[in-house]
Amino acid sequence: MDAVLSGLTTAAAHTVDPGYVVTPLSNYFFSLASSVVLAAVITFVTEKVLVKRVAALPPEPEDETGETDGEATGDVELALAPEERRGLRRAAVALVVYLAVIVVAMIPTGSPLRGEGGSIVESPVLSGIAVVLGLLFALLGAVYGRAASTVRGGRDIPDFMAQGMREMAPILVLFFAISQFLAYFKWTGVGQVVAIRGADLLKDLGVTGPVAFLGIVVVCTVINLAMTSGSAMWALVAPVFVPMLMLLHIPPEATQAVYRIADSCTNAITPMSAYFVMALGFLQRYRRSAGIGTLASLTLPLSVAMLVAWTLLFYVWWALGIPLGPGAPVR
Repeated sequence: MDAVLSGLTTAAAHTVDPGYVVTPLSNYFFSLASSVVLAAVITFVTEKVLVKRVAALPPEPEDETGETDGEATGDVELALAPEERRGLRRAAVALVVYLAVIVVAMIPTGSPLRGEGGSIVESPVLSGIAVVLGLLFALLGAVYGRAASTVRGGRDIPDFMAQGMREMAPILVLFFAISQFLAYFKWTGVGQVVAIRGADLLKDLGVTGPVAFLGIVVVCTVINLAMTSGSAMWALVAPVFVPMLMLLHIPPEATQAVYRIADSCTNAITPMSAYFVMALGFLQRYRRSAGIGTLASLTLPLSVAMLVAWTLLFYVWWALGIPLGPGAPVR
């Protein structure tokens, strides 16, 4: 996700500065701190609010066997077969070797895997992280499959890769549409016009960075209720928000971080999210009468708490002038 968003942010930033580059690590420091803060917030809300709310729900009626849903479902014991354990061990070894090779290859300052001036942040490894990860997963899959006897020979690997591409087809179609949208947006100059007009309007109204951030959070949070794909929504709003705030001397890395806050929190309460439907299926295993309203009532406190806490964390981060990631400019 970091690689996808940073690529879209870079393309949007080129409207104002053709040489600007946003790396996949541009929000790393902030994301790392956010994971700790959000884990604490989620745990607190779950223990202090959701546990009590679930306890207050009316009991489920017994089914024809005289058991409640939880009793009838029972716990499913998961166990790995010996060949699966062997495959995981060898895949772990392959992972360590692969990472070690990359690290060793990047140690020399003149390594081709480093960027200009020996930079690691702007190196081909990070800018092309999708290729690096793709090769890694292909290697691990082949090693695991061979050890677990699911891959009998080299001919089986293309078949598995073809199956993976079939599953990826909807995403590839989505990104084709996104690329066309960005190209036409840049070709027509609509994004530049909207960004300049919007920046002028914000200046005339005396809008500062914190107020603009809050506006982005509100707009993207509402849009996210209907469009839960983070990359698709960012492709729509980045060509406007990124250059507009750049004209207000706000770096694209900050705009991207604010967007990630707005894009994440309301996924838990919208039925448009595929994960919402999946979570409802798990919930109905233990409570057959549960519906969209039941799940929404349980996830709404989490969504609101995360949105408030995460936004406040960003404001504190911004006020202290802490870099959002390696190489990211300080306000």
